[in-house]
Amino acid sequence: MSALNEMKIAEARDALRKGEVTSVELTEACLGAIEAASALNAFVHKTPESALEQAKAADARIKAGETDDLLGIPLGIKDLYCTLDEPSQAASRILDGFRPKYESTVTSQLKVGGAVSLGKLNMDEFAMGSSNETSVYGPAVNPWKIDDRELTPGGSSGGSASAVAASLCLGATGTDTGGSIRQPAAFTGITGLKPTYGRCSRWGIIAFASSLDQAGPMAKDVRDCAIMLNGMAGYDPLDSTSAEVDLPDFEAALTGDIRGKTIGIPREYRMEGMPEEIEALWAEGRKMLEDAGAKVVDISLPHTKYALPTYYVIAPAEASSNLARYDGVRFGHRAKLAQGDGIVDMYEKTRAEGFGAEVQRRVMVGTYVLSAGFYDAYYNRARKVRTLIKKDFEDVFADGVDAILTPATPSAAFGLGEMVNADPVQMYLNDVFTVTVNLAGLPGISVPAGQDRQGLPLGLQLIGRPWEEGDLLNTAYALERAANFVAKPTKWW
Repeated sequence: MSALNEMKIAEARDALRKGEVTSVELTEACLGAIEAASALNAFVHKTPESALEQAKAADARIKAGETDDLLGIPLGIKDLYCTLDEPSQAASRILDGFRPKYESTVTSQLKVGGAVSLGKLNMDEFAMGSSNETSVYGPAVNPWKIDDRELTPGGSSGGSASAVAASLCLGATGTDTGGSIRQPAAFTGITGLKPTYGRCSRWGIIAFASSLDQAGPMAKDVRDCAIMLNGMAGYDPLDSTSAEVDLPDFEAALTGDIRGKTIGIPREYRMEGMPEEIEALWAEGRKMLEDAGAKVVDISLPHTKYALPTYYVIAPAEASSNLARYDGVRFGHRAKLAQGDGIVDMYEKTRAEGFGAEVQRRVMVGTYVLSAGFYDAYYNRARKVRTLIKKDFEDVFADGVDAILTPATPSAAFGLGEMVNADPVQMYLNDVFTVTVNLAGLPGISVPAGQDRQGLPLGLQLIGRPWEEGDLLNTAYALERAANFVAKPTKWW
């Protein structure tokens, strides 16, 4: 048996049911690992006393014969989720001290199912970032290391990725607005699933871009993601974008048999200057799926080249609207005023103090593209292009393609601080392979499939049909078995 905190969710579930381990023992092992991993800065609000109480309650339920899949499983929760009476501040100074009097639907479902919350995980401020460097808590650190540098775990769900990769928890929640689950999963050698938009409730998750945000699981393998999705998904009348659709058993879909499936390779994802090792991994993934019995075909998604600029019009526009509520009056931190300051000074000082530079940048971009005179030129045009991007996917799925294989990221993890002086667009390019999935509302998953020449993990992305996460997870399961990625970071923290 693995060290308790290193167990996978499925392994721990089976051990709990057999009485080989208790939830309290699992939780204590994770709490010990968290205390010893302060160098990773992954957990930013720890709740050990609450976690042990939840674990004791789970053990009692197991003893009474309950068998929920997540009963007694210790998980980490991204700081974007509101959790009752616990700090929930989206890694932003403006929400310092915020303790919601309500629970997000997803975390509520996980707790009803008996999962144990270990605390809140680091992230980019309001989920805006690709390296976890915009967090008010300071950056989370990737447990993978190849030299003296500290590496980014990706963003925005960087704390979730770091915590899972370093075995501080058995799984974690993330959110994905443009790749914020899949990119950090690829950077840390774990598996991350962005479900179909509307599959998991967004109620109680602090909003970034409401038409793009989606909650999802991050775990050590595909099966664990399927188990977590079973616990996170479902219709929620509190969320007007939640879909009332069938909720299959996602774990039961994992047969590994993809014979007869058709996998598309989009030619537009082959970018100029793409590293050879990313190209090689993509080709190897194609071969793995062919060897598993799938038919692999070349496809075209012609509007892909417009995806990144479209995303960076729509997402900031929605962010500027969503974040308008944090003004020091209705919500959030309020700046101290000088004698004679008026209400405009109060707004300006409060938002300047409360928001970091990246959030300020995106709010200004969003306000600009929504302003009178530019709304049609930017926002409405972006919405039209988004429709074309979505139609590209609909066309290839209508032609019989079951899933699409692409790289997850254009590179392996880079060093913290290395992009500080880069043009912001350079950082935005980290999302180049993932944003189309959010624009089209599709499910996508990143699976660790290889390492670069320095030994850092690389991921492949599979994109599926809407509402067919079971089929997507099964294809990912076949890819995972073929790739047989077993490397782990060497402990240095």
